[in-house]
Amino acid sequence: MEHRVFVYGTLLRGEVNHHLLRTARFLGPHRTEPRFTLLVLGAYPGLVDGGETAVFGEVYGVDAAGLRRLDQLEDYPRLYDRRVIATPHGRAWVYLYRGPRRDRMRLADGDWRRHSRGAGLRSTAARRRRDPKNPSHRRRAAGGDQD
Repeated sequence: MEHRVFVYGTLLRGEVNHHLLRTARFLGPHRTEPRFTLLVLGAYPGLVDGGETAVFGEVYGVDAAGLRRLDQLEDYPRLYDRRVIATPHGRAWVYLYRGPRRDRMRLADGDWRRHSRGAGLRSTAARRRRDPKNPSHRRRAAGGDQD
């Protein structure tokens, strides 16, 4: 079964975590309804329901294993929740941030790619040790590799 997923941050083409979608089917670009807020959480964004921002992203078709990989990256259901939104490509999952929102910068234009390229975040996202989306951080937290 194919699951559709709307991505808006580090999973976009050209971004640091896009490799997780290498076996996914690209369905096309999408801009959401203007009902969200896009927050900057350091080296990655967090989308929250509520607000007036239309967010730019892409829709992919992933298999069950691909959805599990994305769930792991997004620390679902602890750090992010999954909800369904309407897209021109059909209903798609979107990951919504569940963490603290106070004092977070907002991207009023809803375009993470523009922000990350301007801020030079593409490579730093892969190296940040304290970032919960960094695989080496997850290993350490689980008592694994200490590199």
